Amino acid sequence: MENPSTVSHRTKGLEELSGIQDFIRELRYHEFSRQSIGIILVSIFCYFADPYPTIPFLHHFAKALIILGLMTRMYASGFVLKNKELSTTGPYAFMRHPLYTGNILILVGLCGINGSLWSLITAVIFFWFYYPPAIEYEDRKLKSLFPETWENWASKTPALSPRIPPNNLFKKLDLNRWSLKKSLITNYEPVIVIYVVTWLIILGNRV
Repeated sequence: MENPSTVSHRTKGLEELSGIQDFIRELRYHEFSRQSIGIILVSIFCYFADPYPTIPFLHHFAKALIILGLMTRMYASGFVLKNKELSTTGPYAFMRHPLYTGNILILVGLCGINGSLWSLITAVIFFWFYYPPAIEYEDRKLKSLFPETWENWASKTPALSPRIPPNNLFKKLDLNRWSLKKSLITNYEPVIVIYVVTWLIILGNRV
């Protein structure tokens, strides 16, 4: 049987592992698995959500987190051109991985809507298993692709939590450079938005 680490480009250059350790690491770096499971969790958390929450305020707050996550992803997807340029403006002036930040906000909000402990435990395990390797790989890849600019940008830009500038916040948002073409045609982001919003509508109609 072929060693998975000889296939995955995401673990190329890392310390060689064997056996179960190699298998688990390959799973953690497997992008399709992360994306597929994330999409499935959206459906599962919504399908098993309580349509009559005992604390309506928390339910509405959870929906607000989901909307904020979707907006963050839409905002970020209009600036990024994967593997062709280093995005350092717009949301990338505040954090290195705003798309991941948006994902986390969405899934935390979905946990709140679901209202069950199992959804929170599942989300925590999902984050822990997939996101540290994803961030490590993206940083390593960008550093390799853009060695002259990555170091300076990364040294002052956090990975997930935004660094809010003390002044000129609106100017740094750089909204005039947001590109619908990048968001829709290059990154297919509206598809994700429609998918999540559809589930929210389904939930609303179940009440």
